[in-house]
Amino acid sequence: MPDVGDDAPDFTGSLVDGDIAPFELSDHLGEEPVVLAFFPAAFSNTCTDEMEALRDGFDRDDCALFGVSTDLPHALGAYRTQYDLPFALVGDPDHRAIEAYDVIEEFEHYGVETVAQRAVFVIDADGTVTYRWLADNAGQEPDYDALAEAVADAAA
Repeated sequence: MPDVGDDAPDFTGSLVDGDIAPFELSDHLGEEPVVLAFFPAAFSNTCTDEMEALRDGFDRDDCALFGVSTDLPHALGAYRTQYDLPFALVGDPDHRAIEAYDVIEEFEHYGVETVAQRAVFVIDADGTVTYRWLADNAGQEPDYDALAEAVADAAA
């Protein structure tokens, strides 16, 4: 698992931002901090609370924010539309991102074996991890004030 000070692992997935397109993290590094908010499942209660908090109470002006889950891109598109999320989501059904960041949560329901562990990483413009938060349990949300401070520090 990348720690603060480590190079952020690159990964590919599907960018869901109105349309569905290929995503590679390295394409989004270099100008402003990147926030990767890993969440277990679209349409679930705590995940929706987290995404709505990032939508409503988190200043995204100084960063590129991506919600990342193992959901299929079309499901994420419906989720993004239903909850009017102004930031992009990244579909990771092949588990490339959750494996690269070692945020794998065992989940043996509905025919699914693993999902993303709730976690947040802030990556500065140089591609260095400057903040890492991992949930102790699936019902825990990040400290949004600490996240905002981490983004401000990474942008400075």
